[in-house]
Amino acid sequence: MIKLKNILSEDIDSNITFEQFASKRLEGATKISNDAKVKGGPAMLTHYHFVVKLPYYENASKGNFDIDGTKTLLDKKSKEFCEKIYSMSLSEIEFQKLVGEIEVLGELLLHKNK
Repeated sequence: MIKLKNILSEDIDSNITFEQFASKRLEGATKISNDAKVKGGPAMLTHYHFVVKLPYYENASKGNFDIDGTKTLLDKKSKEFCEKIYSMSLSEIEFQKLVGEIEVLGELLLHKNK
């Protein structure tokens, strides 16, 4: 039996710094965002999802990561998402952007607190 915990931790090198982790994620998100933009059409939703992550990864990779500020922003973005999705006042592009931001903020918090 394969444990999910082992799968999730397999790909993350515990010997790299938080800044190196953020830099690697920045590289990956940049590639995905650019590739989706070139492809165009429905892939643009993927572009919007990943392009919003870039400034967060870039700041974290430069050592500019504020845990308390990130928690506050994650709380704000999560509330905004819930309000908009419940009222159905959210476009597909806005959906992808908000989910991308919530995802990157949570990911960086989780990785920083390892």
